[in-house]
Amino acid sequence: MHFTITGYSTALFSTWYFIEELKLLFDAGDGVAASLLQKSRKIEHVFISHADRDHLTGLLQFNQLNARPGFPVIYYPRDCGSFPALKDFTTKFDPPVSSVVWNAITPDSNLRIKEDIIIKAVHNGHVATKAGVKSLSYKVIQSKLKLKPELTQLPGERIRQIIEEQGRANTHTEVQTVLLSYSGDTPVEDVTRWEDSKILIHEATFMHEDDNLIYAHGNKHSYLEEVMEMVSRSRIEQLILGHFSARYSQEQIDRRILELCNRYAINIPVFRVLPGAVASDILKTVPVNA
Repeated sequence: MHFTITGYSTALFSTWYFIEELKLLFDAGDGVAASLLQKSRKIEHVFISHADRDHLTGLLQFNQLNARPGFPVIYYPRDCGSFPALKDFTTKFDPPVSSVVWNAITPDSNLRIKEDIIIKAVHNGHVATKAGVKSLSYKVIQSKLKLKPELTQLPGERIRQIIEEQGRANTHTEVQTVLLSYSGDTPVEDVTRWEDSKILIHEATFMHEDDNLIYAHGNKHSYLEEVMEMVSRSRIEQLILGHFSARYSQEQIDRRILELCNRYAINIPVFRVLPGAVASDILKTVPVNA
């Protein structure tokens, strides 16, 4: 399945990614509605990773333009008090947005947004907290039922008869495919977390481990080499890097990506969202390591 992914991701300022075919938005930083214009109307489900302002303040304009009965649906970490406060404020400030649906979710929540598409929430360590979970990553999982192997060699009519008699639950097994994973803001904590993702969108705020402010304000971020090393050890088909600090130029980012692709023998397509720029249909652009 090809995804048309448009995004903007600059550390500290704004992050959002729109997956058009799924009518899905990950995070909602400033400028999301202004950048997508009428396309923002297509969005039905918005999954917010955490309550940092650069990941959610675009909701004010987005909801004002797109609120309609039952949509959009906003999903957010249950233990973040910022979201109920934002809901209350925006409803009073702009009453028409009262039709927006706000859903508090927890790690391992499985939300079915289409018949065959599930969004799975995953806890990450970006926001250090003594109680609760305030920061999430997400996986887009395609779920399909596959006929059990012992039935595949039977004649078609006999298969239909068995399914009618026993039901699909007893004649099929569920096959799940991770179509896309979205890290949100997080350090690399588990090198197997994104294993077998067709597409991984991962933050890479800093070029080097020793760059200052890696743990700015107590929140943890990734540096590029740890992301690339993890990818080299995982079965991932395409990589999109974003959330770079605005201190880096395109030349610095691309040079470092190529250096690390060579060091870790990464041959999959590697794309990047540059600071300060909206990237349209990212997977149709030329990979950095082409």
